[in-house]
Amino acid sequence: MENILAGLCGTSPEDPLPVWVHGSVGHCFNQLTLNVIPHVILAVVSACFLGTPRSGSRVPCRPGWGCRITASFVLAGLFLADTIPATISQQELGPVYLEVLANGTAALTWLTHGLALLMLFRSIHGSTRGPAALAFLALLPLPSFIITLVWYYQSGTAWSPAHPAASSRFTILCLQLASLLVYVLAGKTSSPSIDPGNKTSSSQSQGSRVAEDGESWLSCFFYVWMNPLMKRGYQWKLKQPQDVYVLPRQLQAARVCDRSHRAQEAVQLFSVLHAAFGLRFYSLGLLKLAGNLLGFSGPLLLNLLVNFMESRQEPLSHGVLYALGLFAGSFLGALLRNQFSYEVNKVMLMVRAATISAIYRKALRVSSTSLTRFTVGEIVNFMSTDTSRLVNFCLSFHEVWSLPFQFAITLYLLYQQVGVAFLGGLALALLLVPINKVIANRIMMNNKEMLKHKDTRVKLMTEFLCGIRVIKFYAWEKHFSTRINACRAKELQKLRAIKYLDAVCVYLWAALPVVVSIAIFITYVLLGHQLTATKVFTALALVGMLILPLNSFPWVLNGTLEAKVSLDRIQRFLELMDQDLEAYYALDSPSDTATAVEMRCAAFSWVPVEEESTRQPLSTGTLQLHIENLSVRKGMLLGVVGKVGSGKSSLLAAITGELIKQGGRVYVCDLEQGFGLATQEPWIQFTTVRQNILFGREYDARLYEEVVEACALSEDLNILPAGDQTEVGENGVTLSGGQKARIALARAVYQEKELYLLDDPLAAVDADVANHLMRKCILGVLKRKTRILCTHRTEFLEKADALLLIDNGRIVKTGTPADILPLVEAFPKFKDIDKTQKDKAPDEQGQEEAVETEAEESTQNNHLIYKEEEKKEGAVAFQVYKAYWLAVGSCLALSILFSLLLMQASRNISDWWLSHWISSISQTANTSVMVCSASPPSPELLLFSVVGLVSPIQALDTTPVPSNGSLDVNFYLIVYGSIAGANSLFTILRAFLFAYGTIRAATVIHNRLLQRALKATVTFFDTTPTGRILNRFSSDLYCVDDSLPFILNIFLANMYGLLGMLVIITYGLPWIGLVLLPLAALYFSIQRYYRCTSRELKRLYSVTLSPIYTHFSETLSGLSSIRAMRATQRFELENQLRLEQNQRCLFASNTAMQWLDIRLQMIGVAVVTAIAGIAIIQHQKQLGNPGLVGLALSYALSVTNLLSGLISSFTLTETRMVSVERTEEYTTDIPVESQGKLVQVAADWPSQGLVEFQQVVLAYRAGLPNALDGVNFTVYPGEKVGIVGRTGSGKSTLFLALFRMLELKSGRILLDGVDSQLVGLEELRSRLAIIPQDPFLFSGSIRENLDPQGKRTDAELHEVLEQCHLRDAVTQMGGLDSELGERGKGLSVGQRQLVCLARALLTQAKVLCIDEATASVDQKTDQLLQQTIRQRFADKTVLTIAHRLNTILDSDRVLVMQAGRVAELDSPTHLSQKDGSLFQRLLHSRQQ
Repeated sequence: MENILAGLCGTSPEDPLPVWVHGSVGHCFNQLTLNVIPHVILAVVSACFLGTPRSGSRVPCRPGWGCRITASFVLAGLFLADTIPATISQQELGPVYLEVLANGTAALTWLTHGLALLMLFRSIHGSTRGPAALAFLALLPLPSFIITLVWYYQSGTAWSPAHPAASSRFTILCLQLASLLVYVLAGKTSSPSIDPGNKTSSSQSQGSRVAEDGESWLSCFFYVWMNPLMKRGYQWKLKQPQDVYVLPRQLQAARVCDRSHRAQEAVQLFSVLHAAFGLRFYSLGLLKLAGNLLGFSGPLLLNLLVNFMESRQEPLSHGVLYALGLFAGSFLGALLRNQFSYEVNKVMLMVRAATISAIYRKALRVSSTSLTRFTVGEIVNFMSTDTSRLVNFCLSFHEVWSLPFQFAITLYLLYQQVGVAFLGGLALALLLVPINKVIANRIMMNNKEMLKHKDTRVKLMTEFLCGIRVIKFYAWEKHFSTRINACRAKELQKLRAIKYLDAVCVYLWAALPVVVSIAIFITYVLLGHQLTATKVFTALALVGMLILPLNSFPWVLNGTLEAKVSLDRIQRFLELMDQDLEAYYALDSPSDTATAVEMRCAAFSWVPVEEESTRQPLSTGTLQLHIENLSVRKGMLLGVVGKVGSGKSSLLAAITGELIKQGGRVYVCDLEQGFGLATQEPWIQFTTVRQNILFGREYDARLYEEVVEACALSEDLNILPAGDQTEVGENGVTLSGGQKARIALARAVYQEKELYLLDDPLAAVDADVANHLMRKCILGVLKRKTRILCTHRTEFLEKADALLLIDNGRIVKTGTPADILPLVEAFPKFKDIDKTQKDKAPDEQGQEEAVETEAEESTQNNHLIYKEEEKKEGAVAFQVYKAYWLAVGSCLALSILFSLLLMQASRNISDWWLSHWISSISQTANTSVMVCSASPPSPELLLFSVVGLVSPIQALDTTPVPSNGSLDVNFYLIVYGSIAGANSLFTILRAFLFAYGTIRAATVIHNRLLQRALKATVTFFDTTPTGRILNRFSSDLYCVDDSLPFILNIFLANMYGLLGMLVIITYGLPWIGLVLLPLAALYFSIQRYYRCTSRELKRLYSVTLSPIYTHFSETLSGLSSIRAMRATQRFELENQLRLEQNQRCLFASNTAMQWLDIRLQMIGVAVVTAIAGIAIIQHQKQLGNPGLVGLALSYALSVTNLLSGLISSFTLTETRMVSVERTEEYTTDIPVESQGKLVQVAADWPSQGLVEFQQVVLAYRAGLPNALDGVNFTVYPGEKVGIVGRTGSGKSTLFLALFRMLELKSGRILLDGVDSQLVGLEELRSRLAIIPQDPFLFSGSIRENLDPQGKRTDAELHEVLEQCHLRDAVTQMGGLDSELGERGKGLSVGQRQLVCLARALLTQAKVLCIDEATASVDQKTDQLLQQTIRQRFADKTVLTIAHRLNTILDSDRVLVMQAGRVAELDSPTHLSQKDGSLFQRLLHSRQQ
């Protein structure tokens, strides 16, 4: 190498490239490093842009382009011209070859550059300045020009006539400089010439920009095209899927589906995918292979580099070559690995699109009879879970071959080092696999158990939340909290087992390398060999490399098996029979052209023939349909009647081809046009009412109005909040049954088909509407069409042209309505059905109205009541981390961090010790031995990267050690073993501490959350949907229990790993600090960009995912309608669009990860190259220590994995922390009931039962009107008072105030003269009894329900049950300890009411409040109840809120409430006689 350089430059081989000669920069150095290298870089980058495609549209070009292109070509010409005088005047300015090389390179470069500019000028870059990289690189040769110019000026040869060649070269040089200047200026001036109008248009097209297509290689390798998107994510501008790039052409759903459908001849899904994407997918294996091999190159070169630093004999050029090799290897390796994962991601997207659309197409084509084998849920699962498993296989497939490949190479290298001894270690490693398996199984078992306990806890929580009012009335919070905590304790016990087993797993994983290597060494020594340091070292590194494949292989296999199972499941679905219309219908038309439908000797069934024979005789219930002879003329109205289950709907299904034809012939005229079908269960799409009616047809205002009017929808549309633009919920949940039926009918009518099949559209509507539909629609708009109408409402069929009477799947009789209707009446069942239909109809309509108004009210109230759940934007606040820290406990948290520190430190010290050992040996041993036997870094680094293979780490101290072979090795091995032992001790300590800490945090967080929820005010529960509170207790807590610790653990390990690495690197090479600081700043800004954008993209992905599934399940439920109306194509297209939208977001999200990855990889490459460079410089200056350099480099090789691991684990930790934030929000922000008590009351208080309300004012919430407005009254001991008043007059509020469910604004309530606000809440509530309006029972035994605190004896309980007339019911159920179902399912509503009465009787309170809901009890029981209350509560104060006035007519006094005030208070007889009293009016209105 040196000789080549010397020959080229004409210098001596000792110093081939002198930097400084005679007071100026050496000419050779100038030409080679400052001229040739920059030009080569410029040429390579320019070449990357040569493939840029033209833009289709003519963009207005910027003026600077022409100048730049011309300047480039001129420069190329000038450099070529410069070679002529250089060759003529030999040796005057330097060696000829050097000049030819320099000028030739430059000329080629500018030529390439000019061509690249020409390409760019015609592409979309024409309207911009072009890539900034090019403009910047074009400036790189400038220093070389200037140095040459200075040299001419100093030597004075510029204009001397004696040197014509020199003068001409000087002239050319000036021209070159001038051209370069023109080039630069042209690039600058062309900036402001875009007018604002253009700017907007270019930014408009930004969102719909196509990703990746038409980008240069450079942009593709480094994802420069992603930059605008990343920037928008950072500025919070990614709000909807449209903001994301369009997919590249080869990924667009339509193309992918075409490719896979072309291959659809074979039904095997696997072979279809294989044919469509196989070649591309397998060829990626080459990328993977190359990337892996380059991964092995790093350590090998590292080894050579350290040897070079050791030897001091090798020429410098070797060192430079090794450093360049390290750079090139890591750079290329990074590019290849990154492109591999990017390309695999693209293939995964294609497979996903192909599979999903294949499943969708199949669902549209499959015959309904065979579809019944799967539930809708199962089929949607094929699309979600199974597809994603199949797609993940794409990743694991390449791992399946590459992991064993890495394993084999590593084993081979190990064998070369220690011979057969490696088998000992390998055996041990393989032994650990079953142990891990056992632990994993235990974890699975515990997990199942834990989830069981979790379910019970959540169920209890649900009951608690549903009955919160009653629980507060009865003061049972303590009982419930103990029950919930008992469940939680069981759950945590299992969680603890899981976490500790997990810790053991982690420990085994970390300790494995050490144990295995020690096993290898022992075997090696026992075989009678001599251990040397190099052997130890290499063996350690290689063992580290073995562990990775061993650990990840089970996962990969698991993934592969899952994919196989999923593939088979999808395959089973794809092999179902398709609907075959051509075989089904006869194509030749009958003689009579006026026939619309004709069937002869046709037999149909719902079950395929082959299955019918295999089924048990039991299934004869599947209806067979036999139609001997049926022909329907065009334009007639055919009514079909028959009792329930006689086969009316089956007849329609037979016409549309949904049944299986077993013989005979079916003819339908105008088949391809389809049918207008209104099914019995109306199918409504999740879109606006108008879209439902149009069903993909163009909007025609006149027709639309006509249809809406005919289907009696005009009024309904006026009621709906946004008219016909109102969104209908899934399956039309926001509409009543009648509205659904009419919309489905309107849809059919709007399609304007020739043949209409109407399956009882009149069933769900009342008589008036049915009349309207019959008149305006069936006999109006549709009067020219052929109509087949099935219905039970025979009174509407008098206008039909003919009737069919069907029974048991056969046509009994056909004829005119006059013939058939009397027969129908004779069908005994019919009469009743008809009656019930008639009776039911108006009632149903009434219900419909009620439902509607109710829904309406609730939606309006919604705005008032439920507060929108708050979403926090941006990063998680510091408070949240602090809260979690405190939940773990400061002391424990610190000790966890400290144990992590010790673990990391011991790990790094063990590496350092190895480097120390090997260096001290290398000082004493012969260096030449070193060169032959390569030796690598520690196992731990290699855990992180496939990249450490064989890399020596040399020394710290250079004091020669006596070469006392075996002793020496023993001493070092013992120290190493003890450090490794300490490390493993710290590892296990940390694992268990961490498990303990996170479980403690989970316990604390749950307790705080539960305590807070128990004490919350009733208003909080009224204004918060239960689902939202439950969410905190289920998914958020699960996150805190399980997923947060898992990710947090990884994050902390990554963070400490990175710190340890930085310490080692800077300790080994302090100068590296100069490089690390700017890189750290860069890393920080990159990750900030990435995190913002990635969060938004993930959100968009999940937002666009659910429409795919919703649309799919909707399609499945409406299959018959979609097919009958011939809309399958449109639905397929819609599915494709939805899929495309989702794929766009997924693609962007994946690419953002690759964008980040390549940037981090480049940071890693920069660190490695910087270390190598600094090492060489230090070596030249005779500084530095080779061992440390080796150590630093071996660490640096794993830097990228650490950096990307850090970001991803941090992002995930942040997402998980949101759960802590949400629980925290509830533990701090919920309003709580006041817990203090200011006065101690006697044990039997209130002993008399005197209740006084004094000027009580109360509002439900601030800002609402007062519910009680100055209420004054006194109830004397033992008095029975009835409370009446219209709805909303404040009756129930009196009880709420008495029980202090709401705090008073002013006034006081006295019980036996004690102000209730001074008494503790629990005491107050437990001394009063209440029978609430809605009887609340919880799951548990009857005994628990009657007496949760367990204070009463069985005798007392039985006596109470006897009095409440429940004794028999309870004995039937199995006594006091028999279980009630959820919310008391085991009892009827009336019985539940009686249980509540029994509770009240048990309390023996002096004051009883009855919120009377005897609506659910029959008259007889009601009288019994009243009687019991009178007997048992004869001496007690009873307040009754009455809804039926007759229950309070015998009370002592009646309190009439009006608008929150006391209107009247007197005995019932007085009030009913007093003219104009409110009570009298109420009585009259009741009697009417």
